[in-house]
Amino acid sequence: MPSLRLFISLLAISSLVSGCTQYASVAERRPVFHAGSTRNAEILSVEQRIAAVRKLERRDPLAAIGKYLEAAKDAAETLGRDPKNEVARQAYNYALARVFSTIRSAKIDPWTMPLVVPTSHGEITLTHRPDSRKAWNPALYTFTPADQFDVKGSYVSKRTSKDGIGAPLVAIGKDVNTTIDENFFLPRTYYGVTAIARFAGSRCTISFEDPLATETTNMDGKVFPLAGDFTVPLAVMLASTNPKAFELSRMLRPQKYAETARIARLQPYDPNKTVVLVIHGLMDTPATWTPMLNALRGDERIREKYQFWFYSYPSGYPYPQSAAILRRQLDAIEKKFPLRKPMVVIGHSMGGCISRVLMTDSRDKLWMDILGEPPEKTRLSSESKALLEDMLIFRHRPEIGRVIFISAPLRGSDLAVNPLGRIGAALIQTPITLLKAGNEALKYIKMEGDSLKLKRMPNSVDTLAPNNRFVVALNKIPLVPGIAYHTIMGDRGKGGNKDRTKPMHSDGVVPYWSSHMAGAQSELVVPSNHGAHQNAEAIAEVRRILLQHAGN
Repeated sequence: MPSLRLFISLLAISSLVSGCTQYASVAERRPVFHAGSTRNAEILSVEQRIAAVRKLERRDPLAAIGKYLEAAKDAAETLGRDPKNEVARQAYNYALARVFSTIRSAKIDPWTMPLVVPTSHGEITLTHRPDSRKAWNPALYTFTPADQFDVKGSYVSKRTSKDGIGAPLVAIGKDVNTTIDENFFLPRTYYGVTAIARFAGSRCTISFEDPLATETTNMDGKVFPLAGDFTVPLAVMLASTNPKAFELSRMLRPQKYAETARIARLQPYDPNKTVVLVIHGLMDTPATWTPMLNALRGDERIREKYQFWFYSYPSGYPYPQSAAILRRQLDAIEKKFPLRKPMVVIGHSMGGCISRVLMTDSRDKLWMDILGEPPEKTRLSSESKALLEDMLIFRHRPEIGRVIFISAPLRGSDLAVNPLGRIGAALIQTPITLLKAGNEALKYIKMEGDSLKLKRMPNSVDTLAPNNRFVVALNKIPLVPGIAYHTIMGDRGKGGNKDRTKPMHSDGVVPYWSSHMAGAQSELVVPSNHGAHQNAEAIAEVRRILLQHAGN
């Protein structure tokens, strides 16, 4: 029965899932101005002024925008005289954020044409600072102040922000990005920017500044720290796209989601910053990196030195194929965004296995070990031969300078060969091209000893088996010299032996002996299950490694 089979398969892979809690949920609320516990006359005056303006928002939104701009202007003038005035800074930020909430709720467009609004001292013209980059055109986005969001969920349990001047906003693209393959960006933009309002006479010019790109801003000749919220944009993206809904289906039906195999940038490309490329594991999505990215972006030194990209792929593919797709993506992205500094790759679980392939020169060793005949002597169709050559014959990636492996089953996991794991593997629908190549290659493959015996092309679960021919053969090939690497693995607290004798030291999915790598510059075991990449100690270790890599 199909339903029973699916139920069994879910049991087989349940150990790979971190839990059933919601990754992120967001709820909008109406924030209240609060500038400290001391209720002095200055604070009370600001609170009363703002409360009076709020009553105007629905009845006369233009007048409300004018009043909020007037309050922001007064606060800016106070900051010009007293840059350390905390009440003025918070009043400026709050009033400016309310300008954007009123624009959004009233569906006003001040970005296509300047907007003229009334104030107590005449009219103010609201406009924005032009930018030569088309992607920074504010008319392309809907802006919501970050202070309006309450966020919850297992991936956003800690809110990471930065105090400073400006109104942190969540910018959401109004349309789907039509050039995602060309520009390596997300299908829809969810990004955090900070609005700064500068006043000159009766004109207010808004600039949209990137808190991941700059730490300060200049206003009226004085330098201020730039405010930023790094959690809310991620939470809104997760809540809007619900990646959890696609984890299982991308594994069971990889061909259906073939177009989701891509590198994507999480921020605008900066040639002066080192790329950190993160790669997720089996039955997962890039969302799994949210806790780590959220924490790392809270460190000014990380923001200064690094930019984050991810590689997403349907995790039902055998990981040699996912690695081949990644190599093609890296070739394409090098033409568009050439790197000036060696890339850092972080791979979790099967993502670590993909990362290991990037550090290897296989030449024809894998081909000969698995197929037994050199490529020129194997009678395969041109399509099948090209596909197998992509997976089995490759060179290391020269753009990579460091790799961090987290809970990586480099020598396989016994879960992939136990009865439930075999049932789960059988439910993965192999793409037609792989079926054809597998059928053609079977006449060359000799089933020797205790190697995993299949009558089809291996899928992702098969390539995580300790006795899979590819896994065994790959581990005979040494890593290329010159690429530093580190290992992090979890320990459930049950102890165990670090070799293959039982009971084995394990994170519940991957044993220590499979993740351990001789020659690693560092190794850390953290108190965690298989989701070690979300463990606080592991994240701190990644931060340490990145700062060391950057020379800090």
